[in-house]
Amino acid sequence: MSQVLVTGANGFVGRALCGALLQGGHQVTGLIRQPGGCPTGTQEWMHKGQNFAGLTEAWPDALQADCVVHLAARVHVMQDPAANPLAEFRATNVEGALRVAEAARAKGVRRMVFVSSIKAMAEADAGRPLREDAQPQPQDPYGQSKHEAEQVLVQYGNAFGLEIVIVRPPLVYGPDVRANFLRLMTALSKGLPLPLGAISAKRSLVYVDNLADALVHCVTAPQAAGQSFHVADGEDLTVAELARSLARHLQAPARLVPVPASWLRLAGNLTGRSAQVDRLIGSLQVDTSRIRTVLGWQPPYTTDQGLAATARWYRATH
Repeated sequence: MSQVLVTGANGFVGRALCGALLQGGHQVTGLIRQPGGCPTGTQEWMHKGQNFAGLTEAWPDALQADCVVHLAARVHVMQDPAANPLAEFRATNVEGALRVAEAARAKGVRRMVFVSSIKAMAEADAGRPLREDAQPQPQDPYGQSKHEAEQVLVQYGNAFGLEIVIVRPPLVYGPDVRANFLRLMTALSKGLPLPLGAISAKRSLVYVDNLADALVHCVTAPQAAGQSFHVADGEDLTVAELARSLARHLQAPARLVPVPASWLRLAGNLTGRSAQVDRLIGSLQVDTSRIRTVLGWQPPYTTDQGLAATARWYRATH
C-alpha cells in the first residue's frame, strides 16, 4: 500500500485514477484548486497558488507521500484566447510541473508520474505506430509545453534522485468526456449526417479506466522508474469505425457521408481549420509494446466496453 498524491484529482482522469488507487488499497490525497469532485475516500488538499507557487511551504505536515501523479495542466484548446499561448502553456505545464517536482523531492517523495500527451511527440504517425524512442516533433504550443516539461523533469530527477515516469496517452474517452468526443456523440444522437464515411486513417484511443489502471502500475511497479510509456486500448479505429460503434451503443443511426479526404482538406483550408481537419483525417497510432513488456500491463477493458460505458453515460445525462 502506498500514499499517493494526485494533482488535478477532481478532473476527468483524476477521478478515475483516484478511484482505481483507492480500490487497490492505497491512501490517496487529491491536490485541487476548488473543493469537491474527488471520489469518496480521497483526502482533499486545496491549494490555490498560481501554477503551484508556494507548494513546498503549504505541504501538510501529515502528508508523507510515496508518489505524486501530476495530472493538472493547462489543456489543449482549439481556439486559444491567450495573447501568447506558448507562454501560458509553459507557465503551467513546465514551470508548474517543476514546482511540483521540487516540492515532492523536498518532502521525501521517491517517484513522480508525469501524465504528458502523445502530442509531445507528434500529431501524426508518419506511417508506423509511434514508439517512445521516436524523434519528438510537437506541432502546437500545448504539445511543445508537454515535451519541454518532460525534458525538465527528467533532468531534475536525474540531478536530485527523484524517480520520473512519463506517460503519454492519446485521446482519452469515457463517462464525463468533453470537447470533440462529446460533440461527436451529440451529433450522432441527433442523427446528423457527418462527412466521415471515407476516412480510412486509424487513430489510437484510451478508455479512461484503462489509463487509470496503467497509471496505477506506474505508481507501484519498481521497474517503471525512469521509463516513458505510451498507453492506449490497443484496438485502433478509423473515425468512421468509431462513429459507427458509438452510434450502435447510443441506439442512433450512423449517417456517414463518404466525403473524400481531399475535399475535407480543401474545406479546412477555406475555413481556416486545417489543423482540426488534419487531426480528423490523419493517422495517429501509438505503439504500446513497452508498457506491456516492461510492466506486464494489459488494458482491463476492450475499446467496445469503453465506448459502451461512455454511451450509457451520455444517454443517462443528455
